Amino acid sequence: MPLGLTLFAGQFLMQFFAIANGMPPGLASIVVQTQAFFTILFVALALQERPRPGQVAGIVLAFGGLGLIALTIGGDLSAVGFLLALGSAISWGIGNVLLKRVGGVDMLSLIVWLSVIPPVPSLVLSVMLDGPRGLGALVRASWLGLAAALYLGVVATVLAYAIWGRLLRRYPAATVTPFALMAPIVGAYSSSVIFGERFGGRRLAGMALVLLGVAITVLSGSPRDARVAA
Repeated sequence: MPLGLTLFAGQFLMQFFAIANGMPPGLASIVVQTQAFFTILFVALALQERPRPGQVAGIVLAFGGLGLIALTIGGDLSAVGFLLALGSAISWGIGNVLLKRVGGVDMLSLIVWLSVIPPVPSLVLSVMLDGPRGLGALVRASWLGLAAALYLGVVATVLAYAIWGRLLRRYPAATVTPFALMAPIVGAYSSSVIFGERFGGRRLAGMALVLLGVAITVLSGSPRDARVAA
């Protein structure tokens, strides 16, 4: 239950509410992916899996980039949206630690069962915020909305997280999680093309620092640790 609530329900609900409360989608893809750094921090605290000095430097650099992004709050970026996106990343990071501690189970089966948990709090929130009529959105959903839900549920969640869980269980978190930060490149570019999202100089600098921090974290990573884990 805690794994499903943090890895899926908490992460996705806060991410969607962040976008609904003034977090531009392209920027959300950057902020939410800082889960990599929260994961490394939480794993170090919970499992004594210590990051290397170079990885710590990459994390510090990336959080400096987050600070620059935070300075752009206002206009198309709200403080609530920014904090919700950070909350999503933290929830994801906690879920990664719990996932890493899972014993020898079939990861695909585990992810399928975990996917049953998020609809419950989601439906409860829908009724609380929109009343019973909120459930009518399921009936009125367009084919595009249904296709998006199917893609998010089957491809981006069940299949992707089954692979993600196997990698986390096999290799150190500091080796695996930074690669998720390549997703913001696609997210930011897609948002600029589809939604016309534009990034000012300070925000671009912050995004660049986040991605540079990822590169340093990965390059300072642990081929030795990966061999040991293998």
